[in-house]
Amino acid sequence: MCSDPDACAKNCALDGVPITDWGNTYGIHANGDSLQLGYVTTTPYGTNVGSRTYMLNTEEEYEMFQLLGKEFTFTVDVSDMPCGVNGALYFVEMDKTGNKGGNNQSGAKYGTGYCDAQCPHDIKFMNG
Repeated sequence: MCSDPDACAKNCALDGVPITDWGNTYGIHANGDSLQLGYVTTTPYGTNVGSRTYMLNTEEEYEMFQLLGKEFTFTVDVSDMPCGVNGALYFVEMDKTGNKGGNNQSGAKYGTGYCDAQCPHDIKFMNG
């Protein structure tokens, strides 16, 4: 089904995860103004290692921040974080629609369009 990136985009389907399943599936828990992301979450379907989340402005677009002085501050509790785990909050420039269009009909709602300097072996929808 995936002989090349275009064929993969045309033949692949993305299914969203209901917010009520974020904790059980990805180890992501929200409570008021706090967000907790788990590192390893074991489910009946397998083990999810690492978790990542994105902030949306609307159901179809990412939040686009205009930082005063290009700075942001945050508070993080690392008291229970094991050695060797990277806990980070960072901004990555992305298209606000998640590059929706053409072969990518999923868009930001499904977390597409993410790209940074990491090796893209597990990133399926870079620029469509």
